[in-house]
Amino acid sequence: MLGLGTWQNDDAAQCTESVETALEMGYRHIDTAQIYRNEAAVGEGIANADVPREDVFLATKVWIDNLSYDDVLSTTEASLDRLGVDYVDLLYVHWPAREYEPTETLQAVDELYDDGTIRNVGVSNFEPHHVDEARDHLDAPVFANQVEMHPFLQQGELREFAEDTDLELVAYSPLARGEVFGDETLSDIAERHGVSEAQVSLAWLREKGVAAIPKATSEGHIRDNWESLSLSLTDEEVATIDAIEKTDRRVDPDFGPDAWD
Repeated sequence: MLGLGTWQNDDAAQCTESVETALEMGYRHIDTAQIYRNEAAVGEGIANADVPREDVFLATKVWIDNLSYDDVLSTTEASLDRLGVDYVDLLYVHWPAREYEPTETLQAVDELYDDGTIRNVGVSNFEPHHVDEARDHLDAPVFANQVEMHPFLQQGELREFAEDTDLELVAYSPLARGEVFGDETLSDIAERHGVSEAQVSLAWLREKGVAAIPKATSEGHIRDNWESLSLSLTDEEVATIDAIEKTDRRVDPDFGPDAWD
């Protein structure tokens, strides 16, 4: 699945327009979060698009300051109000950090799942041991783990874990915050196919069985990402990208992975 990411799309009119444009182009997965402060604009874009709500897979995330039992319930309700919907298809715990406490946090998530407020439970930025711990506390299944992933951070351990444990992996920052452009390996493959480096990165992720949610605001970038669905990489090209020897995070806040070591 290819989705539209909305991180940093904080101009309300532009955000609404980009969501509407993406949906009418064929996208069906829209990703937002409480911390993006654009849920209302995302909801307006969904309402404006000539696409039935039931055909849209809508995801949002509970921020790390809102992960106490009471706050999960109240802020999720507030997210639904801003989005203008009765439910979200996927609710993520944004990071296992700050107010995250598995027993309390996930009890509230289970209640939201049981009453139909959320259709699927997700976690974000979780390492395998975090996912195992979450599963120990949840009655609902963990559907997806959203993590940073791109050719420069290939997440081999997480991909293997996801495959072995029936977990969907969703890649944010799949274009490495623009650093895929101009990379020699990706540029060579892109030139061979007459496409952009962005399309090559997204096609590579698809070959790995990973859904991607590249952020885009202009119609041109939204369309370019969408056209990656028509790009087929050869086994040799996939192997060439696999051989890129980088493990660079673009997203590593002071409550992130480096702080867990």
